[in-house]
Amino acid sequence: MAKAIPLEELPIFSNQNLPDPDFDYNQGAAFLINKPKRWSSFQVVKFLRKCTNIRKIGHTGTLDPMATGLLILCCGKGTRTVSAFQEADKEYIAELTFGSSTPSLDAETTPKKRAPFDHITRNEIEQVLSEEFSGLIVQIPPMYSALKHEGDPLYKLARKGKEVKRKPRQVIIEETRILECNLPRLELYIKCSKGTYIRTLADDLATSLDTAGHLTALQRTAIGRYKNEYALTVEKMEEIFSIKNYASNIDLH
Repeated sequence: MAKAIPLEELPIFSNQNLPDPDFDYNQGAAFLINKPKRWSSFQVVKFLRKCTNIRKIGHTGTLDPMATGLLILCCGKGTRTVSAFQEADKEYIAELTFGSSTPSLDAETTPKKRAPFDHITRNEIEQVLSEEFSGLIVQIPPMYSALKHEGDPLYKLARKGKEVKRKPRQVIIEETRILECNLPRLELYIKCSKGTYIRTLADDLATSLDTAGHLTALQRTAIGRYKNEYALTVEKMEEIFSIKNYASNIDLH
C-alpha cells in the first residue's frame, strides 16, 4: 500500500496559493474551500470534481448544510492525508438562540419546545461555560447526524420520528469565549477537538441554564493552523476553472 504524502509536501491551494487548472491533481493536493450556506459537504466534493475532473476526492470533516466556513478537501493521492487534517482542533463562531429548542438542535427544524430565558445573565453563562464546558466533557451525538445505527444514518431515522440510544463520546473543549450577548441571542467562539457537535453543545448549555435553546448559525473559522480567511470561495473557483453558473444552478433542496 502506497504511503500517504507527508503533509508538509502536499500542495495546499488557497487564496494565497491559487490552483492551476493544468496541475495534475491525481498526484495529490488539498483545497481550502469556504463552504456556502445550504450546500452539503458532498455538494462541495461534487463541485471540486467538476473543477478538477478528479473522482477521488474526500473532505476532512463534514459541515452541516446550515453551517458555513472552512472545508478542507483532498484529491488524488492526497486523500491518504485526510486523517492528518481530521485530527486537528477545530475553531467555530456559533450563534445560539435561547427560548426554544428543535428536534435537530439547530434552525433546520421547527421549534418544538419553548422555555423562559429572562433569568439568564451574561455572568451566569460565563460561569456555566467555565465549570461545565471546559476541558474534557461528554456529549451524546444528536439524532440528526450522519452516525449510523444498524447501517442506517441516524438522521434518516430521526426524520421518521424514531430515536435510538446513542453512545456518549468524550470530546475536549479547549476554549470558549463570548463574542456577543444580546439575549436571547448569544455568539460564542469555540475551539474544540475533533468529533465535537456544536449543536449538542448549544442544547446542553441551554439545559444547564435551565432554559431551551438551539444553534441558529455556525461558521468554522479554522482547522488546525488552516484559517477560513484564506479559503477559496466557490465563485473564485468558478473563475479559475472557467466554470459558468454552477453555484447559481445547484439544487439546494
